[in-house]
This record gives sequence, C-alpha cells and structure tokens, in this order.
Amino acid sequence: MDNKRIIVPLDVPDAPSALALAARLDPKLCRVKVGKELFVAAGPAVVGSLQERGFEVFLDLKFHDIPNTVAGACRSAARLGVWMMDVHAGGGAAMMRAAREAIAQVARPPLLIAVTILTSLDDADMAAIGFSGSALDSAVRLARLARECGLDGAVTSAHEARAIRAATGEDFLLVTPGIRLPSSGHDDQARVVTPREAVREGADYLVIGRSITHSPDPADTLEAVRQSLSEGIPG
Repeated sequence: MDNKRIIVPLDVPDAPSALALAARLDPKLCRVKVGKELFVAAGPAVVGSLQERGFEVFLDLKFHDIPNTVAGACRSAARLGVWMMDVHAGGGAAMMRAAREAIAQVARPPLLIAVTILTSLDDADMAAIGFSGSALDSAVRLARLARECGLDGAVTSAHEARAIRAATGEDFLLVTPGIRLPSSGHDDQARVVTPREAVREGADYLVIGRSITHSPDPADTLEAVRQSLSEGIPG
C-alpha cells in the first residue's frame, strides 16, 4: 500500500498561505490538494512551487462541462505534471472518455478520478435536486460508470466505499474526503468518518483537512494519524 495515503488540502486564499502551510508538512509523508479557491487565486504557478518543494499535487478542480471543453482543460492540467486530478462523473460517459483520452497525450499522465456524490449532500438533498434513489445508490452507479470509461478511481464518502469496492473491484482507487479526527466537528460535511473507519471501509487515500491544517502542529497531527493507521485496522 502507498506510504502516502493522506492528502492534505491547501484550502487557503493565496499562494503565500499555501506555501506557509506546506512548509509545516513533510512531502515524504503526505500529498497535497490544490482546489478551486487556491487555483483561481494563484494559478498554475502555485502547483509548480509546491512541486519544487517535493510535493505531489492532487489538482481538485472537478471539471464538469461538455466533452470537448473538459478534454482541453484536462490536457492543460495534465501538462502541469500533477499526480492526480478529477472530473465530475455526472458529466457523463462521453465527457469522462474525452478526459481520459486527453491526458493520455502527455508523457506522464496523472491519475484521473471521478467525483461521485459530494460529501456535503445527504439523501434529502439528493431528492431535492432530482436524483432518484439514495446517495449510496447514485454513488455506486456513477463509480461503476467511471470504471467503464477507463478512469482510475473515484472520490466518494467512506460510507459508500464498501459498496463501490464491491461494484468496481480492488484496483479501482477510492479517495475519501470528509475525514475527521474523533475530536473534530463536522463543519460543512454531512457524512464524515474517522481515518481508521475510512480505511476499514476500503478507502485507498484519505483527504484530511481541518483536523490537520487547523492543528497547532500540523506535522505532529499528520504523524499521529499515520501511526494510528499503521497499527492495523481490526476486522
């Protein structure tokens, strides 16, 4: 299993803040995530700055548009040399296949994963926006579609991880946001779990934000989480 299972999101408003936070982490022990807020503010340059400091970057821009537009965006993102990037599975099969074909044109394609159902949504929210069935049903259906389109994995709540694993197989990567330490609150996430619970449910990579980034000592908290995972997950 990958030694760097934890992905720390740099959800800050500018490059200096992102680099200051990254300086408190060890690139040999985690990867970092650059999302919309930071990328819109700082652009591709912040990705390069993080890579120069030894970090592998998950570019979390959740592309969702017509196939040609997403293909162009993915091609440009892949050329930044990122480790992983994502699209919305809800964009459909043609869009996901176009994204897959676009990144294959670069020398070292990143991992391409699909967002299934946002962890901020619960079953009531799903019904309100017109989805039939539960969040679980929709997440499994979208993950299966992403697998059929040749994507490497999916972003999903750990609550759906076991069912998605059964539907997609062992070599389909599962990236789980909404991870909180037992002492942390839920904030704006409707469906959250602890790191050990997420791994027990089948997660490959854990996106752990506030529990680490808001800690007085992010490096110490990161190491504590890593140690808790290395102790083994009871059945």
